[in-house]
Amino acid sequence: MDVSILVAVSIFLLWSSSAVVCTLSPNQPIQDGNTIVSDGEIYELGFFSPGNSKNRYLGIWYNKISPLTVVWVANRETPISDTSGLLKVSREGTLRILSGSNTIIWSSNSTASVRSMINPVAKLLDTGNLVLWDESSTKENPIWQSFDYPGNTFLAGMKIGKDLITGIERSLTSWKSPDDPSIGLYKYYVDPNGYPQVFKREGLVDVFRLAPWNGVGFRGQPVDNNANQIYSVEFVSNDKEIYLGYELKSSVLQRVIVMPDGIQVQLNWINRTQQWVVYGNSVVDSCSLYDLCGPYGRCSLETYPPCSCMDGFKPRVPEEWHAGDWSSGCQRKKPLDCGNDKDKDGFQEISGVKFPDTRRSWYNISMSLGECEMACRANCSCTAYANLDIRKGGTGCLLWFNELMDIRDYNDHQELYIKIAASGLTGKSSIYKNGVLISVVLSVSLVVLLVTAVTYACRKIKKKSHQKRQGNWAHPHDKDKTRVQMENLDDQVPFLSLRKIAKATNNFSIHNKIGEGGFGSVYKGVWGNGQVVAVKRLSGTSEQGLDEFTNEVLCIAKLQHRNLVKLIGYCVHGNEKILIYEYMDNKSLDTFLFDETRSSMLDWTQRFRIIHGIARGILYLHQDSRLQIIHRDLKASNILLDDGMNPKISDFGLARFFNGHDAMAMTKKVVGTYGYISPEYAVHGHFSTKSDVFSFGVLVLEIVSGKKNRGFTHEGHSDNLLGHAWRLYMEDKSIELTNASLHGSYVVSEVLRSIHVGLLCVQRHAEDRPTMLSVVLMLISEGALPPPKEPAFFMQESFR
Repeated sequence: MDVSILVAVSIFLLWSSSAVVCTLSPNQPIQDGNTIVSDGEIYELGFFSPGNSKNRYLGIWYNKISPLTVVWVANRETPISDTSGLLKVSREGTLRILSGSNTIIWSSNSTASVRSMINPVAKLLDTGNLVLWDESSTKENPIWQSFDYPGNTFLAGMKIGKDLITGIERSLTSWKSPDDPSIGLYKYYVDPNGYPQVFKREGLVDVFRLAPWNGVGFRGQPVDNNANQIYSVEFVSNDKEIYLGYELKSSVLQRVIVMPDGIQVQLNWINRTQQWVVYGNSVVDSCSLYDLCGPYGRCSLETYPPCSCMDGFKPRVPEEWHAGDWSSGCQRKKPLDCGNDKDKDGFQEISGVKFPDTRRSWYNISMSLGECEMACRANCSCTAYANLDIRKGGTGCLLWFNELMDIRDYNDHQELYIKIAASGLTGKSSIYKNGVLISVVLSVSLVVLLVTAVTYACRKIKKKSHQKRQGNWAHPHDKDKTRVQMENLDDQVPFLSLRKIAKATNNFSIHNKIGEGGFGSVYKGVWGNGQVVAVKRLSGTSEQGLDEFTNEVLCIAKLQHRNLVKLIGYCVHGNEKILIYEYMDNKSLDTFLFDETRSSMLDWTQRFRIIHGIARGILYLHQDSRLQIIHRDLKASNILLDDGMNPKISDFGLARFFNGHDAMAMTKKVVGTYGYISPEYAVHGHFSTKSDVFSFGVLVLEIVSGKKNRGFTHEGHSDNLLGHAWRLYMEDKSIELTNASLHGSYVVSEVLRSIHVGLLCVQRHAEDRPTMLSVVLMLISEGALPPPKEPAFFMQESFR
């Protein structure tokens, strides 16, 4: 049974109201032990302790209903351990929770202009919404409201979804337990990609999806708003907002609750004894598990096994399918003719199914079904179409692109038209016969508009294939040059299917994205066994091509060192190029070094250890690995930090490896990042291990100072960071280079030695720079160091 939503409806009549306090002003704070009550005495706000916990939280609950039924909590993640809590309205227009030490525990993020606030007032409404507004203003819109930040309870008038104007995203999240209201395992949210849908997430993985909204309800779970006398549901998607909400039709109380254990879905109400009583159940079955049967698979509770391929399709990996593993799904029995003769493809009509996942879809509310078919037929990436809205006999157009996911039998008779080779059509087909369009005539202007719209939509859709490995390479030359090399790596670095990677990252959901660069995006993924990984997905416009991608896999597969990131696997399929690494909890070094807040988290001991770790990693590449590796792109963003803040060198796409040592090479294509490139490489294209030594020297000076070499400014001169460090060294003031966040909590000798070594590494001429072996020895020794020569004051535009 799936967890979903507990909906409770109260038919308890509302009490007559007496004069109660329902507002807060800057002069009227609430202390723990005092409360305010809404005008109709329906809701109460104050401090409480959930379950058996002794921690105190500010919350809103139903007044006069026992046991205590909380609907909203402010400080979910920051409880107060005693009864010293205080809620007040600041003069600047924010709500603040203070502890006894006058420490701010929680604060609302009001967006109003501080200067415009005259009389900020907070009020608890009979809807359960806590609002903050300027009482002297005539504006109806609140400055801040609790309805914008739901917890585990969905009340009438709330919206779950996204405000496209303000950017506010609203979702339901479970409590960790009845004793702990902090964010738990389960989340309900609206995904705005394609045609918006409601998803349930467990941890980082989507495990359930409501079928798309059909104008009156969710397909397969229709809501008759006329027959339902308690509430009406609405789903809105326009250019201003996307949301799910509901309104009450009578004087009742109703709540929707995400349970902390994720097991039950119930409808409840309060009887005259003021107890929550079961009103109805929404049972979630095994076919509700998201994407159980894979692409083009169809789940049915009437058959065993429950998964089967749709007409015109067959199991993609038969041995897995027959063994009960349906995750690879199905593939076409006969390929489409699109691109040769599109009119040879037809459409198979099916009904009684849950419509596929619409995150890779496009829709138009005004097109007819005939126009919708034409749009799908005209685009080779379109795989299915249907009416968007069931009202008025069916209106609007919904187009799917790429594979169809998460289909199951449903008590729904709306037709879905799946593109299929004409020779494979069975039963009902589309209105096309033998390539002739019957009774559909469109004006030239409409055709132009339609093609333009579909072309734009397709450009926005990322190609996501979930097929097993079939060796699809972009060019024959690539196949001859790299395929054998890559396949020979499987005993060292496993090939991973695109299907498995997409599932681990929730189909490369934006919610899983943890980074982005010129190469593409990095996503957080979770395997079925719970292992967390980092997925580097190269974009179609990535500066790292197939050669560089192959180079990175071939290079890093041969490396094993504690200061190098570990490659877990890779995937190549068509235009998709993906690398899977061990996950680094603290992301990259630059996110700490160059952030004013986070830089204070790096004390000198950690910085010195990071310098040592990077040096040892580079020494391994240059001297101790089976091949001599020149990285060519050492920079702060390519140094990852694990949960112990230990550095690991990453991104070997530009690396070059040699069979011998002391190698030097020349290239006409200079790659790398401005600020870290050595002068001989930038000017003449010469690179060697000394090029990496230069980059390391820049890194050392950045780690000590917390400043970027690129874009460094100083009021006293126009030098870059290297020039500034040289000036201070010559004036015997090197200690002034130290980052201010260290506040003198460093070992002076270690700082000075690090700066000295850094200056030795960035000397203008490569032959003057030390080797990485010498660098490591200088960092760990206490002996005298040779004086550095003037560094390279190199100022050029980016080479990458």
